[in-house]
Amino acid sequence: MSQDLRIGVVGAGAMGADHIARITQRISGARVAAIIEPDAGRAASAAGNAPGAQTFTRIEDAIAADAVDAVLIATPGQFHLPVLEPALAAGLPILCEKPLTPDSETSRQVLELEQRLDRPHIQVGFMRRFDPEYARLRELVASGEAGELLMVRAVHRNPSVPDSYSQTMLITDSVVHEFDVVPWLAGSPIVSVEVKYPRRNDLSPERLREPILVLIELENGVLVDVEMNVSVQFGYQVATEAVFQQGIARIGQPSGLHLWQAGRVSTAEHVSFTTRFATAYDNEIQRWVDAVRDGRLVDGPNAWDGYLVALACEAGVRALDGGVQPVDAPARPAFYA
Repeated sequence: MSQDLRIGVVGAGAMGADHIARITQRISGARVAAIIEPDAGRAASAAGNAPGAQTFTRIEDAIAADAVDAVLIATPGQFHLPVLEPALAAGLPILCEKPLTPDSETSRQVLELEQRLDRPHIQVGFMRRFDPEYARLRELVASGEAGELLMVRAVHRNPSVPDSYSQTMLITDSVVHEFDVVPWLAGSPIVSVEVKYPRRNDLSPERLREPILVLIELENGVLVDVEMNVSVQFGYQVATEAVFQQGIARIGQPSGLHLWQAGRVSTAEHVSFTTRFATAYDNEIQRWVDAVRDGRLVDGPNAWDGYLVALACEAGVRALDGGVQPVDAPARPAFYA
């Protein structure tokens, strides 16, 4: 493909606007050709970062106008299916922000639609796989340099969450990332999920019972514990410690300026995922663009991976009410091998 890939970004909220600016300012080989957003104010604001982009209220109109070569879906998860269906029918390459869809039933519908095509067309936006530290940890696991991986400890902490954040979102909006990245790191699928409740943080909103400890068992015997904590106050932190036969590896600790002053040591911490994973998002979008331009279409987690995460999330939500919940996944179709 000699010309820039014409991307249609669906959704111009916080995530969509961030991607529009990213594609315009930092991604090579692509441009935002269309913004699909029913809110006229949002569309106009986002268009300021996408010179020459057309605006549409529906994905069907952008497709009918032959305005796009590929689609990036950045709407909330409950609106993904109505965009995925026409985009797949048009045979367009798709980068869909997580989740693929909010539940396994509709994710299965997407798989069935995609398998009518010649090959996978959907990449799911689990950006942690593109973070340099996570990539290095995966290389360490695969190399065997520190022996076999035995267990993983992970933390996922937010300073606070908006009023719209509910108890089930601890799983479906937050731990959803661990449900993708941990099996990828360890090279083994999830077989069960359990949730434990420690002492509640009195600073949490009344509607939330947190923090929670999520215990994940993988098929290869690796055990994972995830501290999910959304009222930690001090900043945004995602970190992982891997325990090997012959060593310990840790990623995600602050890497910025360390200041020794006035009898104390301080280190700045992130306050948002947009800065913690800025490089990961850049890598993710660039690799997707490169894959579409050279005909591979997908270079990262595919729709099958999104379906597996939907199954794990459903088990996780059940586990909020107690008990070890199995994750029963069918065999991976050859289409997604």
